[in-house]
Amino acid sequence: MFALRSGQMKRVRRAGGGLLGMFFSADGFVLPRWLRKPVRVLARLFKGDFTAPRFAATVSSAVLLASAGLYGAYEGGHMPALVQAVTARSGFAVDEVRVVGHHETSEIDVLEKLGLDGWTALIGFDADKARERVGELPWVELASVRKVYPDTLEVKIEERKPFAVWQHENELSVVEQDGKVIAPFAGGRHVSLPLVVGVGAAERASGFLAKVNRFPELASRVKGYIRVAERRWDLWLENGVTVKLPENGEDSALADLARMDREMGLLSRDIAAIDMRLSDRLVVQLTPEAAERRDAALKQRKGSKPEKRI
Repeated sequence: MFALRSGQMKRVRRAGGGLLGMFFSADGFVLPRWLRKPVRVLARLFKGDFTAPRFAATVSSAVLLASAGLYGAYEGGHMPALVQAVTARSGFAVDEVRVVGHHETSEIDVLEKLGLDGWTALIGFDADKARERVGELPWVELASVRKVYPDTLEVKIEERKPFAVWQHENELSVVEQDGKVIAPFAGGRHVSLPLVVGVGAAERASGFLAKVNRFPELASRVKGYIRVAERRWDLWLENGVTVKLPENGEDSALADLARMDREMGLLSRDIAAIDMRLSDRLVVQLTPEAAERRDAALKQRKGSKPEKRI
């Protein structure tokens, strides 16, 4: 083994003379197999025994120009656009977008937030930034954007849940259960939502509506819930009657109101308002027509009294 190794080293010394021959001439050192051929080529190149392949100059120039172009694109911040252009024309352009979970959000709005231009490549597309942009839409609570190779984007949306329509001055807005505004009221399916009116009504509507809903026969007749001076509530019924509830003791007042309507049909009478703010009495305001009829009846009753004979 030693003789064979010595013979190899002698041949290497003879073949590797010159500048690069020192890599072969170290005593007891043998280059790894994968380095031997490159070193031999370099040794021949320095000795002048190497002949460049045909078109080597053209290929080298092309590589140099391509490298310079890539470096310029990187330094100028154009590398993402370059990657997009190359990969899109290589069969990875986004060709399909699937949007799921949306009811209130328009697909057109989602596509605008994705920022696709017809040549957007799936490889260089930033799904995280797209998810953030989609999450800015009014109805979107959570969003996810997933790449499905080779040419599809999948957008999943979880939307905010509408609870009521809030009227503040002349503006109507759809709000969540906690009172946060979702979007301006535009009709449609939201017409059936409860109407809450006034400052502070949106934030306090959830708790109060839960109290009214304990009396279904009463809740079915309510058209609007009006917050007064941020202290108490009025009920605006579908027949135009206004019920003024007390600041304290809403539960008992609602129970009394439902009982009186059940026993006497109070809410179906020709009245304009019911004032329950006083704890010891109930004040009923008649409509103008009912008040006129009442006055006429009283006058007629007075006029029909028999004369006293002396």
